[in-house]
Amino acid sequence: MLALLSTFSWQELRHHRWRNAAAVVAVMLGVALAFSVQLINGSALDAFSAAVRSVDGRPDLTLRAARGTFDDRLFARVAQAPQVVLASPVLELSTYAVTTAGRVPLRVIGVDALVVAQLAPALLPRPRDGADRMAMLTPGNVFLNAAARTALRRADGTLPEALELQSGLALRQVRVAGSVAASGAPLAVMDIAAAQVLFGQLGRLSRIDLRLVPGADRAAFVRSLALPGDVTASDPGDTLQSVGNVSRAYRVNLTVLALVALFTGAFLVYSVLALGVAKRGPQFALLAVLGLTARERLTLVLIEAGALGVVGSVAGLVLGAGLAALGLKLLGGDLGGGYFAGESPALQWSWTAALIYGALGVLTALAGAAWPARAAQRIRLAVALKGLAVTTHGTRAPWIGAVLIAAGALLTLAPPVFGMPLAAYLAVALLLVGGIVALPGPIALLLDRLAPRLQRRLLPLLAVERARRMRHDAAVAVSGVVAALSLAVALTVMVTSFRGSVLHWLDQVLPADLYLRTAITAGSGDTAYLPPPLVQAIARLPGVQRVSAQRSTRLLLARGEPPVTLIARELGAGATELPLLAPALPVPPGRIAIYVSEAVVDLYGARPGTAFPQFSKLFSAGAQYGSTKLAIFFVAGVWRDYARQFGAVAIARSDYERLTGDRRVNDLALWLRPGADPALVQQQIRALAQTQTQQGTLLEFASAAQIRANSLRIFDRSFAVTYWLQAVAIVIGLFGVAASFGAQVLARRREFGLLAHLGLTQRQILAVVAGEGVAWTAIGAAAGLILGLGVSLILVRVVNPQSFHWTMDLLLPWGRLLLLCVAVVLAGTATAAIAGRAAAGRDAVLAVKEDW
Repeated sequence: MLALLSTFSWQELRHHRWRNAAAVVAVMLGVALAFSVQLINGSALDAFSAAVRSVDGRPDLTLRAARGTFDDRLFARVAQAPQVVLASPVLELSTYAVTTAGRVPLRVIGVDALVVAQLAPALLPRPRDGADRMAMLTPGNVFLNAAARTALRRADGTLPEALELQSGLALRQVRVAGSVAASGAPLAVMDIAAAQVLFGQLGRLSRIDLRLVPGADRAAFVRSLALPGDVTASDPGDTLQSVGNVSRAYRVNLTVLALVALFTGAFLVYSVLALGVAKRGPQFALLAVLGLTARERLTLVLIEAGALGVVGSVAGLVLGAGLAALGLKLLGGDLGGGYFAGESPALQWSWTAALIYGALGVLTALAGAAWPARAAQRIRLAVALKGLAVTTHGTRAPWIGAVLIAAGALLTLAPPVFGMPLAAYLAVALLLVGGIVALPGPIALLLDRLAPRLQRRLLPLLAVERARRMRHDAAVAVSGVVAALSLAVALTVMVTSFRGSVLHWLDQVLPADLYLRTAITAGSGDTAYLPPPLVQAIARLPGVQRVSAQRSTRLLLARGEPPVTLIARELGAGATELPLLAPALPVPPGRIAIYVSEAVVDLYGARPGTAFPQFSKLFSAGAQYGSTKLAIFFVAGVWRDYARQFGAVAIARSDYERLTGDRRVNDLALWLRPGADPALVQQQIRALAQTQTQQGTLLEFASAAQIRANSLRIFDRSFAVTYWLQAVAIVIGLFGVAASFGAQVLARRREFGLLAHLGLTQRQILAVVAGEGVAWTAIGAAAGLILGLGVSLILVRVVNPQSFHWTMDLLLPWGRLLLLCVAVVLAGTATAAIAGRAAAGRDAVLAVKEDW
């Protein structure tokens, strides 16, 4: 019997291949988008993880600086411990190689060549052919990885023999003596002692890699070391976990958004198969008379859906691989998110991902076929043989939709799971499904109020009366509209709210006329900085009214988590310079005020009015050596920060300098005197820098307007993929609208024939169909708008705070939302009219005569 059913399904698919192509395309696009996002994310993460492993090597344990660098006196104590077989000191710095084409970000790693090969063989220097075998120990020699050699090549394709590396505003010359095998972003390896001298880091280390004796108790060993507060002990996997955490929220949200196309595709599959069931009503009835059971009719439709799903999934996997390769080439491994800057990974095929997303495509097709299959199972044989109504609608309890919506609302209160808003995603699904299930009630309520007003207008009355009495059909027909439009509305509101909040935030954090910096990447603040004498000289310039200096560095507050940014800046009473969410709290005597971003509150529990022991611990190490004083910090406020997803801590610059002795400056905000020429001020500052450091060209200037425009370009680039995924979901939803109306109109061919016999012209019948299209799609658009606003609340208030640890203001772009609704209504009306033109012609009249 299964073979016979498969034969029937194959014949149906073959004879109606153009109609079924729409369902295949829906599944294909959904699978392709989701699979391509997965491949891009997986390829980027694999490449980035491989680079981390090649640089970090294979130690048993790593002692890592939690704040900048730590005193290298710890190394002697650790290396002499009986549990340690091998200890490798490392100094890591981010700086720039200055070339004729500009500055190239470069990671510099200082190592001990005598031990590094045993723990991190990819960092072992390989001298050039014919070079001295001891070139690694020669001060001023560097060894470049493949990415650095590519980035630093001259226009003629040759690699320079010497490079200039930035330290502060000075340039230090080094010689290119060979290469290293480490992968990843541009990297230079040199002798650790030479690196300490070159960058003014004498007596400082970034980490110590350890090889322990077999069977050593790591936890007991770490306790015996009594590590200072600014040093953390981590396993090799902690760094890889941190790499995954950096982009996890972005990757998960993109994947969920891509799966939206599959979600809306299910409605298109439903519409196409509903059209097939409606058209084949007499065929199903005849098969039933010949002995085909109700269960076998259901199986027949599901086999057809499965075949469509398989074809669509296979095509989607092929298309997805192509899209992934194109995305890696055009957008990089971060898809515009900025998480894997500088990485252009090769495409990594994953059979596991292919099987998962292929199976999702088939399941989507089967889910879309569930209702048409049930319709074929419940067909009324005697009536269907005459070509009349082919299905019956089961009664639906009105409270089911309300229960689903209520369950979704409760799920929004659930906390994130593994740092991801999984409950919120489920809440969105329940809200959409519940809203669609509950549609017949609002449709009946609205049309019941509208029908009495149309008693004297025949054609509108016919359209509204049928829509009112067939409200279940109306709900089914507009379900695709509701799903697609609600998601489009939600994404539009979310992106608009985020962009508007970022604009408002930029206005708050960019009050000065001119901004000056020398570090262009977040991690290079310890090597690319402005010397204090230059800052003082700039403040005395005649065109400068006021100067505010800022120092930025990174802090590691927890194992396996990305670093937090410490910002030391000028802060007045109440820290009004920061975009605080609430007024600052008074600071108790003996405490030092700090102000944390929302991410620090979520990730580390640093709530206003409490101490922050994790932060205090980082500043306790210097007190052991007499270089700093033991400090107790007090969280005086929380501020909004859209620039640093994993948190920032702001502290008064005077407190920071008193605690650390670090007077370096990374950024300057300049307020100019009335009438001062910004271009002239820039020239004067460059002249000062050239006089003091001979490097005035290493300074970068920007106005508040320029920073704002650049920030918005980055924002739009980050959401470029979001716009494309949203557009695909809308297109699939509109295909569903067309197929739904096609199915409805085709099933009513004899009804139109009867209207023609009663005297209605074809034009009047088309007007009735178009009126129904207006009524149904208007209700669908209204429902989609309402549900979309509900979903947008979840995205703005729950998903974004749980994913990215920042809040935003809810902004409703009513103009764009109304345009979306109007476009859907017009598309639905036009689709109904086009479908009705074919069904209301001469064939409809002949269809009525068949019953006579």
